[in-house]
Amino acid sequence: MRMIAPPCLVAAAAGLLASCVAFQCFPAAAQQGPGYFIPPAPSAPRAPAPWTAAPRVAAPPAVQVAPPPSGLANGGASNQNEPPPIQVQLPPVPDLPPLGRGPAPPAAVIGVLGIPDIMHASTAAQQVEKVVGERREKLNADAQKEQVAWRDLQQALANQRASLSADQIRTKERELQERITNSQHQFRDRNRFIQEAAQVGLAQIERMLIAIIRQVAESRGMNLVLHRAQVALNINEFDITEPVVEQINKVLPNVVLPPDGVSAVAAQAAQPASPAPATPAAPTATAPAPAATARAPAAAPPGPAAPRR
Repeated sequence: MRMIAPPCLVAAAAGLLASCVAFQCFPAAAQQGPGYFIPPAPSAPRAPAPWTAAPRVAAPPAVQVAPPPSGLANGGASNQNEPPPIQVQLPPVPDLPPLGRGPAPPAAVIGVLGIPDIMHASTAAQQVEKVVGERREKLNADAQKEQVAWRDLQQALANQRASLSADQIRTKERELQERITNSQHQFRDRNRFIQEAAQVGLAQIERMLIAIIRQVAESRGMNLVLHRAQVALNINEFDITEPVVEQINKVLPNVVLPPDGVSAVAAQAAQPASPAPATPAAPTATAPAPAATARAPAAAPPGPAAPRR
């Protein structure tokens, strides 16, 4: 008995691969369904209509998504097991003790800024967008090339089927299936690595942006900074977008991204650990210097090592 591969083997694998490596593919998209699958339930055969005689076409079994049970709601708890709401009289509200008068907050000195404009003008953000886009394009090109190879192997197997034995056919079908499975795993991993690289780059920008916004606001005496999109009307003197852009491009012109095809966790583990800052020695007790003699400034403790770029 010969083992015949389903004609949709390559088409189904290619569709799954394309959905995984598309530019808009993210892990959260896989969580929109109920989260589990069941095989189709056997149903009683229906009698064909007397006036139709359609030929039977072999098709792969469809995978049906089982809907969630109708009684599940509110985090998976069954409504039938929930107790009915109780109707009781609550105890009286206790008297609140008086509070002493606290210090009043300072007068608000407000500033506004536009985060989208900052990210658009940031050279580091432009670098992340460019690198991630190039890696996605390369991934899509490799995926399309692999799909073509699958179709060629499938066609070659179909042409050689008449001259091969049953064992040889099974061997070639198994090899093709293993290649498809391994390729799908590799492309999923590469897509995940690209997302991790984007997250690593944006995390560096966000960390530095928070510090720069605080620095610019303090330099102008501001104690309240709002998003510009949340403000209906303001004057240009309140806007600190340009100073923040200038400062972040000066301090963080680029970011460190993991190499292509490498996980961010693996890339961080491969980096040599930076030496810990030396602990300053405890000062020794010495006699105070005369008042007329100027004291030399104490040596500042060594600061943290500069981030590697």
